[in-house]
Amino acid sequence: MVSVAENIVKTLEERGIKYVFGIPGEENIRLVDAIHNSDKIRFILVRHEQGASFMAEVYGRLTGLPGVATATLGPGAINLLLGVADAFTTSTPMIAITAQGGLNRIYKESHQVIDLEAMFRPITKWAGTLYTAKASGEVLMKAYNNAVSGRPGPTYLAIPQDVEEEEVDTVTAPLPIPKEKSFPDQSLIAKATDIIAHAKHPILLAGTGVVREHAVSELRTLVKETHIPVATTFMGKGAVSDEDPYALGVVGFMVKDYENFAFDEADVLISVGYSFSEFDPKKINPNSDKTIIHFNSFGPETDSHFPITVNIISTLNESIKAIRKSLVARHFESPFYAENIRKTLAKERAIGASDTAYPFKPQTLVYVTREVMPDKGIVLVDTGALKMWMARLYPTYEPNTCLIDNGLSTMSWTLPGAIGAKLAVPNQPVLAVMGDGSFMMNSQEIETAVREKIPMTILIWTDKAYGLIKWKMDLELGHHSEVDFSNPDFVKYAKSFGAVGHLATSREDLKESLEKALSDEEHVNVIIAPVDYEENNKLLQKLGDLTISI
Repeated sequence: MVSVAENIVKTLEERGIKYVFGIPGEENIRLVDAIHNSDKIRFILVRHEQGASFMAEVYGRLTGLPGVATATLGPGAINLLLGVADAFTTSTPMIAITAQGGLNRIYKESHQVIDLEAMFRPITKWAGTLYTAKASGEVLMKAYNNAVSGRPGPTYLAIPQDVEEEEVDTVTAPLPIPKEKSFPDQSLIAKATDIIAHAKHPILLAGTGVVREHAVSELRTLVKETHIPVATTFMGKGAVSDEDPYALGVVGFMVKDYENFAFDEADVLISVGYSFSEFDPKKINPNSDKTIIHFNSFGPETDSHFPITVNIISTLNESIKAIRKSLVARHFESPFYAENIRKTLAKERAIGASDTAYPFKPQTLVYVTREVMPDKGIVLVDTGALKMWMARLYPTYEPNTCLIDNGLSTMSWTLPGAIGAKLAVPNQPVLAVMGDGSFMMNSQEIETAVREKIPMTILIWTDKAYGLIKWKMDLELGHHSEVDFSNPDFVKYAKSFGAVGHLATSREDLKESLEKALSDEEHVNVIIAPVDYEENNKLLQKLGDLTISI
């Protein structure tokens, strides 16, 4: 006989789970202790449950295995909600497990008891409560299978305190549902081929699904053999290398950007692995007049600016391969080549190549970051003004090396997320790029990284304001208000946690300190970089005056 907690841990072990992130509470002490006693799973004690949810989310995003986060009932469970909701909008596999009041009291008003299942249900693929000890293995496997099957996402399981205390015979949980390949309808492939072959200006849009489903190689081969220009969403960065001559960069900026000119000219839009949560399709099809061919492994939502002519739902690798072979057989080569967009983008990137202004221009921070990061090093980009600059100007060559949240777009996910990233990909340097507003929301997790000996680097762009909101206010209102604040001494603050803190005072200092930090496999490094966001409005003015001849 084993406890329910031990049986749950055994099931997690059998599914290859290596980490559980969380905080113990009175009602889940047996589960936490069972994880502690496991020789296959490492419990990562965090400083806030929100941090646990972001660590689990990023771990799941990089590995494809569900990241697991746990908390106690009531407030502990509620604190998990943000990261779980974020995983839901980014289609990331995750399992959230929390305690719940015992069966002897959850039916009535009781201390710390609220309906957690109902709370998690709108932001998960499946949410349930373990009502009987005998079902512990089966119910956990239901949570696992729902997390990884079809369109991935988070699931939730509540474990009542008295059920967790019960004992059961050791039960081997059912095997996970295997992922099966699905193949595209050949009549739809033929129809799509005919539309593309007669297009004047076809364009590809690659979303995060291409990266999530490991369809990068097939997509790159398609682009290479057909010469169709391709842009990515923020979350799709890396689906095609920015060194590819047909790569246009990203779409998703809040105003019309360089890449939008290519979409203006396009008559056929081929979306691959794109979900509406990544950005509003109105930005690339404002008049709802483009012929759209949509490839994904699940059906799309409906939107008046995304009227789909051909909808191909199958495993992305198979559908991309099928359309490539069909186009090559037709000897198709795209007549549309947006060289001017690439030149214009390269010109803006070059601003950061030699500028020595201090505080730093955003272009300089992006350029130096790319200069010191290995091609496969992982950068996590937080939400804020810096996300716009990094997304647009940070050249990305490999999938899952520039992680951006453009689903829920929550602030402060990158610091805890960097812990999950380093555990998922321990052989690569990990850098969290954050604004000072985001940093202070989850900075306590520096202690987690230091205690757990998880080396990583945090680069803080400091402007003492919620920079993106200031930018948006200036754009739409002509002024800003209630966005400015003060900061502690971040160098001393970092050192108080046992991390290494450094204020970059010049371009050379920034480069040297980043290089040193990224090669440091023993410490957590925090680098502070003052930024001059005067460039924000200069960029908007430049884009507003811009015309690009395709």
